Amino acid sequence: MRERILTYLKWMDDILKQQESVDYVEVMHRHEREIQFFQHERFIHLIVMCLFAIATVIVFLTNMVCFNISLVILFLALLVLLIPYIRHYFLLENGVQKMYYQYDELYKRIHPDASAPVFDKKPGYVK
Repeated sequence: MRERILTYLKWMDDILKQQESVDYVEVMHRHEREIQFFQHERFIHLIVMCLFAIATVIVFLTNMVCFNISLVILFLALLVLLIPYIRHYFLLENGVQKMYYQYDELYKRIHPDASAPVFDKKPGYVK
């Protein structure tokens, strides 16, 4: 998923940099579908990440009450899984936020005289 979102964001940035004729309406429709896909992925990963975080805290607190080496091992295993989930969710969240700005740029190119609020600030933290 990481490679897919980074490849898609780069592709969209390349489309927005082009000066030649591009069918922005078609690109915008595809972009809307991709935003929906990544929003769904982000939501699923949020749920999984929260469940892992809750399980990690419960195991930690249980281990504090009654120390058991098995609980320590379980805690470490959950922690090892939780850290990549946080990193992946961070990428998804920032990627979708960048897609919103790309969408606004597409909207401005299709409707140059529109008075709808669009945001000019582009996030630079997705890598």
